[in-house]
Amino acid sequence: MGEAVELDADGQAVRLSNPDKVYYPQAGHTKLDVARYYLAVAPGVLRAVFNRPTTLERFPDGIEGESFFQKRVPPKHPDWLRTTTISFPSGRTADELCPTGIASVLWAVNLGCLTFHPWPVRSERPDHPDELRIDLDPQPGTDFTDAVRAAHELRAILDGLGLRGWPKTSGGRGLHVFVPLEPRWTFTGVRRAAIALGRELERRMEGRVTIAWWKEQRGERIFVDYNQTARDRTIASAYSLRARPGATVSAPLTWDELDSVEPADFHLASMPGRFAERGDVHADMEDHAFSLEGLLEMADRDERDHGLEDLPYPPDYPKMPGEPRRVQPSRAKRPAP
Repeated sequence: MGEAVELDADGQAVRLSNPDKVYYPQAGHTKLDVARYYLAVAPGVLRAVFNRPTTLERFPDGIEGESFFQKRVPPKHPDWLRTTTISFPSGRTADELCPTGIASVLWAVNLGCLTFHPWPVRSERPDHPDELRIDLDPQPGTDFTDAVRAAHELRAILDGLGLRGWPKTSGGRGLHVFVPLEPRWTFTGVRRAAIALGRELERRMEGRVTIAWWKEQRGERIFVDYNQTARDRTIASAYSLRARPGATVSAPLTWDELDSVEPADFHLASMPGRFAERGDVHADMEDHAFSLEGLLEMADRDERDHGLEDLPYPPDYPKMPGEPRRVQPSRAKRPAP
């Protein structure tokens, strides 16, 4: 697989073992290609993960081998690697990677990491998200075009509330829209705001968008995955590679280009050229921080005027206050007549 090479990461030497190991067989991309890709888009990926607890999605034998998520940094790691302690819904804790430079990213690449999953928090305020992340997930029978249509309507809702979102591809068929926040609210509050936003989008795009948690209720609609805002739920970072044959990338976009692109346009071989020409099109996210008050007022109205309650949490969560029964409708016991 070739002798190890040493890469210069802004003055920090990072060793890359087995650089010739093929990670993407169809495209022929190697481990070294992955490392060079992240060096080429370094300012962008660092903007997305900087000072955030970050889960690593590892593929030590490439995308056709076994994969796993790593939340804990190994006890033996470089002195310069920064970690931060995060807590899970179970109450357990972990010391997770908290990247502060491109050397941290390359260290993870050497472990076989292709996709970075940062928490929506900074290390100094691990319980207060500074991003509202909206995941527009196409269900069977829908596609990227449907997600784009939903994203435009989502943008109109955000505009009406004085909020601004930044869209990116998921690297698959879906779209993500990130809204930078003032870190004043807990995960519970941010999730409540995401539910209100999803319900409003569902109302405006009846029959085309759903916030139904149970798959059997979604139909051929775009699912607004509100539980991606729950604690310990993460979304692939901007510029992260995805484990797909074409080595696609979760690509930041401008609203103006949303109708003219396809997810497959953005991949390991194409993104460095785009980045060299245009830079990070989401760089100005760092200059903004919005309030959730408008969305939380919308949530209040849903509860007060429409009797809408909380929605189910993910199955591995402990029972949460105010949560309805976590049983899919087709399995729920019906009262005797």
